[in-house]
Amino acid sequence: MKGRGYSNDLLGKCIHDAQAQKKRGICILCAEGRKREFLADPKFLVYKGFRVADISDCGINLMYLPLVPNAEPPKFKESAKHPKIKDKGFVLFYTDQCPFTCYWVPRVEQAAKEHGIALQVIHITDKQTAQNVPAPVTTYALFRDGKFLTHSIQTEKKFLAL
Repeated sequence: MKGRGYSNDLLGKCIHDAQAQKKRGICILCAEGRKREFLADPKFLVYKGFRVADISDCGINLMYLPLVPNAEPPKFKESAKHPKIKDKGFVLFYTDQCPFTCYWVPRVEQAAKEHGIALQVIHITDKQTAQNVPAPVTTYALFRDGKFLTHSIQTEKKFLAL
């Protein structure tokens, strides 16, 4: 869909909605330095006036577009800035933000079960829990032995390769 103006239209609508709600700015996640799946393109955002507000240890940036003068930049919670957990084995946090999680999470759970792989799945269903996920992305955050692995939704094959 590149080159058709959809990104401009969506961003314009987002800015309009934020201004109508008297917000001081808008923010978005992107990958540090390059485009990554399911994250916004940082080059496009910089071109549109966004600034980097914070950077997580896993290379995911929080960018913002101030809508009022001297708007304070947002920042990650420490748990999102430095994603890690204490649990051993695989731990997956996910929400229903993306329809693909509803399809792939049960399949990955089944693959883990069939192969005797320890996998704890945590379905985030409320705002408070989402705000306390130990990762910058709540749609899908996969950890192994306490270390953040990926925000990319895994197929059975990709998961088993990990």
